[in-house]
Amino acid sequence: MDAKHDLVIRGGTVVDGSGVKPFEADVAIDGGVIAAVGDVAGRGAEEIDAKGRIVTPGFVDIHTHYDGQASWDRHLTPSSMHGVTTAVMGNCGVGSAPCRAEDHDRLIRLMEGVEDIPGAVLDEGLPWNWESLPEYLDAVASIPHDIDFAAQVPHGALRVYVMGQRGADREPATAEDIAEMARLAREGVEAGALGFSTSRTLNHRTSDGQPTPTLTAEADELVGIANSLGAAGRGVLQVVSDLKDREEEFSIFRRMVTESGRPLSVSLAQNARAPEAWRTTLDMIGQAAADGLPIRAQVCGRPVGIIFGFELTMNPFCDFPAWDRAAALPVAERLKLVQTDDFRRELLAGAPEKRSGFARHTLADYDNMFPLGDPPDYEPAPDRSIGAMAARQGVDPAALAYEMMAADHGRGMLYVPFLNFAGRDLQPSFDMLTDPNTVPGLGDGGAHVGLICDGSFPTTMLTHWTRDRKRGPKLDLEWVIKAQCRDTAEAVGLLDRGLLRPGYRADLNVIDHARLTLHRPEVLYDLPAGGRRLMQRASGYDATIVAGQVTWRDGESTGALPGRLIRGAQAAPLARSAA
Repeated sequence: MDAKHDLVIRGGTVVDGSGVKPFEADVAIDGGVIAAVGDVAGRGAEEIDAKGRIVTPGFVDIHTHYDGQASWDRHLTPSSMHGVTTAVMGNCGVGSAPCRAEDHDRLIRLMEGVEDIPGAVLDEGLPWNWESLPEYLDAVASIPHDIDFAAQVPHGALRVYVMGQRGADREPATAEDIAEMARLAREGVEAGALGFSTSRTLNHRTSDGQPTPTLTAEADELVGIANSLGAAGRGVLQVVSDLKDREEEFSIFRRMVTESGRPLSVSLAQNARAPEAWRTTLDMIGQAAADGLPIRAQVCGRPVGIIFGFELTMNPFCDFPAWDRAAALPVAERLKLVQTDDFRRELLAGAPEKRSGFARHTLADYDNMFPLGDPPDYEPAPDRSIGAMAARQGVDPAALAYEMMAADHGRGMLYVPFLNFAGRDLQPSFDMLTDPNTVPGLGDGGAHVGLICDGSFPTTMLTHWTRDRKRGPKLDLEWVIKAQCRDTAEAVGLLDRGLLRPGYRADLNVIDHARLTLHRPEVLYDLPAGGRRLMQRASGYDATIVAGQVTWRDGESTGALPGRLIRGAQAAPLARSAA
């Protein structure tokens, strides 16, 4: 019998993204869209037996940093390994365009510092076959990828492009500067950028220690750019901010949305220095929503955590004099050195010459430092900390930390949760996730490659929150799927995906939920120039499907590359057919 459909997924438990209870059904796909959900009689040219599996929409990750990687790599990993079928990049005001040739090094230093991607990787990997943002979009659109992706207009690149050194030095923009930035931002969204992003946090610095060019941009500059998106009638706004003067900062966000009419999202996490401040921000967002302003927070379902190791960017001894000698060695030699007794004694006998506030509160806080097992525990109990274990064993916590990192031939890892974990549990994440004015995000796939490995957030949402959590309430599976499929898609105007309904884009996952496991990160040297990055795999994803094609099967790429650059907001199927 001739096949009636391109692909049929048979007998799975469908979690369709709408929030309704899971139900058993077949899913038929034709021409890259969903043809039917229910009892499908016609055969498929390919069929997947999904009995005992859940079938979900593909995950929509709205906070990634693949701007560089998309220009040299056809696989947007690690996100595509974790069920993500759509990624939005260009967040936090950082990106690769617009940029003049004479500013390549300056923009590389910004990306290197903010995204923890080695400058040598960017120098070799970025082809720079663009200057303007529309040219950049054309360049990355010409490369097939394993998932769909969308770009944003990055404020940092935009400011330097228009203002040159004045912009990098954070000088106030003139009326002429603002008008030109606004013109280019509108040009970007009209060429297909999904929105505009900016950073107002001291955590974002260039590789030579300078604050991001956008840190102190004044209200008129931000509102002027936002209004250009309003004039174009398209685009979202994304902001990351320290919110030190919360009232003043939030008044700028409100003004951006009020005058432009465009939706805005702000990154939000718990900071141990002010552990209840996030609640005030959520209250402000709730009031804005009550006033009819589309402002949301992007939040995450586990700590934002640093990974320490002798092979990585940081470890508890990285500012000790003896470590300089080890850090200068090739990796293989360094890992041999750290396993010698002489070097262990030398390093542990030393002390840091000078520590900044962040290092002082992070590198030696052994009560907030945990072994990173396989699978990792992202809500570790306080008695699992290095400090607590050292006290029970009657040993020096620094020596115990060294021993754990020296394990596995020097590749042992420690985990330091520094956001969302001030009370040593994830209750803040639970409260943020379940607030009506938030969406999941902040995984930062493609960035922080030697320090943080959070592109696996979507898998944590499915394993920890719906199945494994022991230290607090769980979340319903259908709630989590809706949150990281339909809700995230709607937040950025991608209304053609995130639901398993006829006419919607055929981006799906077939998942063995009972077996789904997130593994410990590993270190790879597969970036341009042999650059290092953390990579994290999962088992239990039977298949990931993009535009009707199976792109990943049992944790391995199939080689299919149906992913494309998404240009601008996408209408829902019914709205498109009625147009």
